[in-house]
Amino acid sequence: MALRNRSTITEFILTGLSDDPHIQALLFVLFLVIYLLTVMGKLTMLLVIRADSHLHTPMYFFLSNLSFLDLCFSCVTLPKLLKDLLSEKNTISVESCLTQVFFVFFSSGTEACLLSVMAYDRYAAICHPLHYGQVMSNQLCVRLALISWGLASLNAFVIVLLAISLDFCEAQTIHHYTCELPALFPLSCSDISIVTNILLCSSLLHGLGTFIPIFFSYARIISTILSISSTKGRSKAFSTCSSHLIAVILFFGSGFLYYLMPPSGSSLDLLLSVQYSAVTPMLNPLIYSLKNKEVKAAVKRTLGKYL
Repeated sequence: MALRNRSTITEFILTGLSDDPHIQALLFVLFLVIYLLTVMGKLTMLLVIRADSHLHTPMYFFLSNLSFLDLCFSCVTLPKLLKDLLSEKNTISVESCLTQVFFVFFSSGTEACLLSVMAYDRYAAICHPLHYGQVMSNQLCVRLALISWGLASLNAFVIVLLAISLDFCEAQTIHHYTCELPALFPLSCSDISIVTNILLCSSLLHGLGTFIPIFFSYARIISTILSISSTKGRSKAFSTCSSHLIAVILFFGSGFLYYLMPPSGSSLDLLLSVQYSAVTPMLNPLIYSLKNKEVKAAVKRTLGKYL
């Protein structure tokens, strides 16, 4: 019976962000601007880091990975959202839905790992500046990046297998604007307790496993900064990690709240999802450029070459 019912479900219906045509038009303009800013910001960041030799350092190597990841994630979710805002009926096939589930967990998992690795990079730069070049070698940076992408891929693959194991009966309406695993739970007619527990454990393990190194890295960083006698020296040391710290707060704050709360389809759920899936990727290039003199100088040098 379960197999027959599941086979009849070939697509889901997304409720989206609003059913008011006027609000949909405003949201379309808003998310189109967010999407264009995200794409332009990420491509600019990748071009500047690639073109300017002054930015060929471990921190900007990981930042380029982060920019590429955010670019891919935005291209998976936002074009579909923009299309739905112009459509009367927002449907998505089961296969496309599972693909979005994979990329949501893959991108968020990889970003968590990269932010954790970048915290260690800032710890090495501030707490062990004389040995920084030896500690953060090119080989280590590549390995850490590959491990980040690999662990997130494995975690996302397990999550997709959990989603495939769900039996969907007659309910087809997803109370969300994109496919995320918690939003699929109310549609399932099978027992979701095991899947929910695995998802919670996976989120906690991956989240805490990446957040705890960030916490201890910044504990040592703050301790080192406070021990600097010069006010100018403390300010300079803090400025090297302030951008990363803001990115960590934005990402982990909204991500933890969303995945640790029971799915309800409420406005808060949608707001948190928009925060970490659309707003944070758009803000990351601005955070790392507006507060970073090196990036500002590199942008000027790069633009000077092409203009």
